[in-house]
Amino acid sequence: MSKIEEYILSHIDAEPELLKKIDRDAHVNMLQGDMTSGHLQGRFLKMITQMIRPKRILEIGTFVGYSTLCFAEGLEEEGELHTIEIDDELEDRIRGNFDRSEHGKKIVLHIGDALEIIPRFQDESFDLAFLDADKEDYWDHYEYTLPKIRRGGIILVDNTLWYGKVVEEVKNNDRATRGILDFNRKLADDDRVEKVILPLRDGLTLIRKK
Repeated sequence: MSKIEEYILSHIDAEPELLKKIDRDAHVNMLQGDMTSGHLQGRFLKMITQMIRPKRILEIGTFVGYSTLCFAEGLEEEGELHTIEIDDELEDRIRGNFDRSEHGKKIVLHIGDALEIIPRFQDESFDLAFLDADKEDYWDHYEYTLPKIRRGGIILVDNTLWYGKVVEEVKNNDRATRGILDFNRKLADDDRVEKVILPLRDGLTLIRKK
């Protein structure tokens, strides 16, 4: 951790103890533990939820539920959060983390492919969405999600700077990098929305539906 990161984390709201334990467990026991949102981004997700005051949130890519719990923390008591995770091997870990939280009752977990699950929300709409699943599927997830977002609603897309690979001169051939580059290029030309990339953590794109 750099000195500037240490400074930032020491001057923002503290990371809740449960989230700290979830993050530590993921880093110690999982190969991709760094996929958790972490302290800074987690506090941002909670605060922007409080600012937007959504009634319904859609999350694509639960992982261990860290970001989900940050959204749930900022969500009002009557709010509802639907989160989708494709890896069924994570289900027990996710549900265990939700059960340990006072905000877990606001969350509905779906296990399966988001491209199959999202269409089931037929006439339902969401105020806020968070995309953080397989990078090669980002544009498809976005296209499926956008019609479900109310006018003026917000979509957050994670990892849109992708470890700096988006500006590397060397051509990147891995599918994830190509997916991020394709998503960013198409989104830049999408006049259905307003968008801005925030250099927060690994890049967080803030999108507002017109």
